[in-house]
Amino acid sequence: MLRRFRRTGFTLVELLVVIAIIGILVGLLLPAVQAAREAARRMSCGNNLKQLGLAIHNHESALKYAPAWGTEFIAAEVTPPLFPAFPATADARRPFGAMGQLLPYLEQANLSNLFDLKRPLIDLRNLPPPFPGGQNSPSAFAKQPVFVCPSTPEVQSDYGPYLGAVGFPSNTVYTLPRTDYVPMRGIHSTLGACAGIANATTTENAMLGSNNLITKRKVRFAEVTDGLSNTICFIEVAGKQQRYFRGTAIGGNSWAPVAPFTVSAFTLNSFFGDWNVAQHPRGLAGTSIYAPGTTATSGCSFINVYNEWNPYSFHSGGVQLAKGDGSVTFLSSSTDAFTFVALTTRDGGEVAQNAD
Repeated sequence: MLRRFRRTGFTLVELLVVIAIIGILVGLLLPAVQAAREAARRMSCGNNLKQLGLAIHNHESALKYAPAWGTEFIAAEVTPPLFPAFPATADARRPFGAMGQLLPYLEQANLSNLFDLKRPLIDLRNLPPPFPGGQNSPSAFAKQPVFVCPSTPEVQSDYGPYLGAVGFPSNTVYTLPRTDYVPMRGIHSTLGACAGIANATTTENAMLGSNNLITKRKVRFAEVTDGLSNTICFIEVAGKQQRYFRGTAIGGNSWAPVAPFTVSAFTLNSFFGDWNVAQHPRGLAGTSIYAPGTTATSGCSFINVYNEWNPYSFHSGGVQLAKGDGSVTFLSSSTDAFTFVALTTRDGGEVAQNAD
């Protein structure tokens, strides 16, 4: 007797249904996975800021003052070997900025021992090759994860175009490890006007302020009369040297503006040791990527608009910051100018309601 065998398997319709279901499940799962990854990156970023906040306390405990955003040696304090082609200006006499001054207090003893923090940044003993005559180890300028937010895309940090213009050999890449966290100098007049204060740029009333570079003005914790828990110590200004405007990189891949943009794709002040990473946040309109940061776009927006001067991150909805007491908090993009100014100044007497 013949037996009939029935073949088993999926029909084409069944297979398509299964594929569709899998596609839907993947589509539902992917945002959750991405959100979990960003949450982990944001937590790591906050931990970096926490380390910086604790380092400030270690610094103040050891030296009885917080590091200023920038100071300057007088001529008598500066001896060779400076880089000979560098202009004989105040910049040639400046030591590391506040971030570099914290290296010994960030459990970075091996790194900090490579530098002489009592000498100018451009001292040949602090510079490694390819800086001409550089006497330091190239490992001194390796990437430092504590200064980099994991949420930030990989971007360049090449000071070659600037250094070539002031006497260094041109067409040379001078990579300096960048930072996504900065101290504040004070408030720019455009943002001060938004907060209803005098229309003037301040340079010394932030927690790490310095109103006289020659006398090396340093702030003691006792001078933070608004309270350490009410005063910003470090905040995110992420993504440099690439310029970003509302999450989009300025195009052109050039140090010169490429139409239709009125600014170049790159900007300086990305190295963690550079005193110029400290900023005066501006008031911005934030309406056009084609002319970001110009007078024509001034307004009262200031968070996650433009990373040239202002608080900027790659987190959704705001930026993270470290306060003077070492705590880390999230500042919403909707924070008003008065609250931000109150959090920036150390002795303004304002009562700030932080938006977390």
